[in-house]
Amino acid sequence: MEQNKILSADLLDLLFEGRNKNYGAYELRRSYQQRVNMALGGTLFICLLFIVGSLLANAGKKMMKTDIVTTVELENFKKEEQKLPPPPVTKPEPKPIEMARVTPPKIVADDQVKEEDEVKDLTTLDNVKIGSIDTKGEKDDVVAPPVEAKSVGAESPIPDEDVNKIFNIVQIPADFVGGQEAWKKFLERNLNSDVPNENGAPPASYTVVVSFVVDRTGLLSDIKAENDPGYGTKAEAIRVLQKSPRWKPAIQNGREVIYRHRQSITFRVSEQ
Repeated sequence: MEQNKILSADLLDLLFEGRNKNYGAYELRRSYQQRVNMALGGTLFICLLFIVGSLLANAGKKMMKTDIVTTVELENFKKEEQKLPPPPVTKPEPKPIEMARVTPPKIVADDQVKEEDEVKDLTTLDNVKIGSIDTKGEKDDVVAPPVEAKSVGAESPIPDEDVNKIFNIVQIPADFVGGQEAWKKFLERNLNSDVPNENGAPPASYTVVVSFVVDRTGLLSDIKAENDPGYGTKAEAIRVLQKSPRWKPAIQNGREVIYRHRQSITFRVSEQ
């Protein structure tokens, strides 16, 4: 190689000076850097395709995701229909039964004995009920003893008209199962006490008085608020009572009856 070309020649030309450059090694070494660059470029291109494809796939999944939102109108709760009382049952009037008046015997003079006080012959009392008055009617095959009055305090059945009656005053009111302590724990678990604070209520106490019907099985129905202090307290009080389990039913005359109960729920907003 001429001296004036040595300084401008690259290392590959110097190595292959005087050698056969058409053999292949020369061309391979000369195009080595180009092939490396193409390989790196291809690798980067494939990686970019993979990354872009993943991003597009994830974006497609997010777009396909649909959030299901259920809107519940707390105040438009379904009221349990009041059951109408059954129609009165007309009982056939009992047929009169022949009854004979029998009084304890008294020893008096004959002229002082009244006709109705005379001791009747036992043969005339066959198939006749014994009572305090004389009545005419059909003879009874079985003679029952006089009916004795019930002792005071004995349990009496509920009249038919009281089966579906809603009592406001009873001997034992309905109560939350477990008492006041269990009721307090139920409210702590289920009542959102921050509702008035979230709705901008000033520091104060907000009491909602709710009334509801507790049937003979303890099920709550006809839940309604008798007042509304505002700031969402009325709706929250109704909502928490709709989640309530069965109560202990009210007791009247020793039997479970339908009862309208009143309960207060207090929200407190304190100063920050």
